Amino acid sequence: MINRVILVGRLTKDIEVKKTQSGLSVASFTIAVNRRQSKDAPERQADFINCVAWRQTADFMGAYARKGALIGVEGKIQTRNYDGVDGKKVYVTEVLCDTCQLLESRSTSLNRTNDEMVQFNNDNNSYEVDNNFDDFNSGISLDISSDDLPF
Repeated sequence: MINRVILVGRLTKDIEVKKTQSGLSVASFTIAVNRRQSKDAPERQADFINCVAWRQTADFMGAYARKGALIGVEGKIQTRNYDGVDGKKVYVTEVLCDTCQLLESRSTSLNRTNDEMVQFNNDNNSYEVDNNFDDFNSGISLDISSDDLPF
């Protein structure tokens, strides 16, 4: 059986790291991941995926990742349940992160505003995520022909 997931998305809020009674660090966070846009859908849509990181990964994310940061996570899907305060069973599905990586510079992440990142569309009750990749286009231009490629 294979249970492996790799996601790239943006943090929906700053990460708060908590400590267990035994002193282990744990961080719970949500990332907005764009859905593949179909020809029929004029607007981008996103899924909001709950994630959990432990130990050094949690400490790293708490120290360096901020709301709006583009991150990559790798881990496995985990399900669990518990009894809520009202006595009903609560079911949770989340990604248990093995590794987390920051995929853009801190200055780029800090300059992004919430309005640029995630917007709610009242017309169809969906969220839209803007992935602006202008930062990649501002570098040095290379003149590469197909003869230069190794394949």
